[in-house]
Amino acid sequence: MDLNVLWFLLLGVLLAGYAVLDGFDFGVGMLMPLARSDRERRIILNSIAPIWDGNEVWLVTFGGAMFAAFPELYATVFSGFYVAFMAVLFALILRAVSIEFRSKRPSEGWRAFWDSSFFASSLLASLLFGVAVGAIMAGIPVDSRGIYAGSFFEIVFPPAQPIFPLLVGVLTVALFVMHGSIYLFLKSEEELQARVHRWMWHAFGSFLVLYLITTIVALITIPHAVENFRHHPWTWLVVGVSILAIANIPRAIFLDSPHQAFASSAILIASLVGLVGIALFPNLLVSSISGHFNLTIYNAASSHKTLAIMAIIAALGMPFVLAYTAVIYWTYRGKVRLGEHSY
Repeated sequence: MDLNVLWFLLLGVLLAGYAVLDGFDFGVGMLMPLARSDRERRIILNSIAPIWDGNEVWLVTFGGAMFAAFPELYATVFSGFYVAFMAVLFALILRAVSIEFRSKRPSEGWRAFWDSSFFASSLLASLLFGVAVGAIMAGIPVDSRGIYAGSFFEIVFPPAQPIFPLLVGVLTVALFVMHGSIYLFLKSEEELQARVHRWMWHAFGSFLVLYLITTIVALITIPHAVENFRHHPWTWLVVGVSILAIANIPRAIFLDSPHQAFASSAILIASLVGLVGIALFPNLLVSSISGHFNLTIYNAASSHKTLAIMAIIAALGMPFVLAYTAVIYWTYRGKVRLGEHSY
C-alpha cells in the first residue's frame, strides 16, 4: 500500500479511537447539571475517573503522528487554528483540574464550582472539536505557501458556508451527549439509571434531528464532499454502516440492550470519522482560496523513508496502546460503587 495513504488511514483510526473513547467522557461531563444530588454527581464523575486520562492518549498520539507524517498540515493547522486550539487546551486542562480538585474540600460551593467547570469545559471542547472538523470540510483560507490567511472568526463562520462549522460543532455536542448517556446507563443503577434512560431518548432525538439538518446543509453547500462517493461506489458501504448504527441505537435502547446500544454508538462515531475522511481524500485540508493550494497526503507529507520508519514504529507500538486500553476497561468494568477513595 502507498505509505501516504497508509498514514492517512492510520490518522483516521487514531482520530476515530479518540472520538469514541473520549467522546463519552465529554458526554458524561455535559450531563453533570442533570444530577439531583451530590451522590449522583459523584457517581457520574466516578464512572469515568479511572479511564478519562488514558482515553486522551489517543489524542496525543494523533497529534504526534500528524507532526511526523504530515508536518506541513501540522504547521498550517496549529498556526491557523491557534486561538481555537488554545481554547481546547484550556478546556482539557480545566476538565482535568475539575476532576482532581472537586473532592479536595467538602464545601458545597467548592464542589458546585468545579462541577460547573467540568460541564463547561466538556461542552467547550466538544463544540470546538466539531467546529474544527466542519471548518476543514468547508475549506479555510490557505495561500500558496500553506499559510492560513484568515482570522479565528473565518474558521467558525467561513464566508462561503457561514453556518456549517458551527452546525457540525453542535452536532458533535449532541453526538457525545448521546454516547455519554448510554455509557452512564451502563455504569449507574436504580433511580439515576432510570433517569439516564430518559436522557438517552432525548439525546438520540436531538442528535437525529441535527444529523439530518447537517447532512442536508453539507450536500447543498459543500459539493466537493460527495465527489469520492460518485467515483468510488464502495464508499457507500460506510454510509450504510452509519445508517444501520443510527437505526440500531433506539432499537437497542427499547429492547433494554445497553451494551448493544453503546457498541452501535461507537460504530456510528467511527463511521462518521470515516465519512469525513472519504469526503476529504486525498486532501488533508481544503483551501477556500484555490483548489491548487489544498494540502494533500502527498504535498504535505514527510519523506518516504520517514513514513516507512514510522510505519514500523506504529506496528510495534499500537498493540501496546490497544492492550493497555483493553486492560483498563476490563479492570474497571461493571457498575460504579462509591467508596472511601471515590471523587
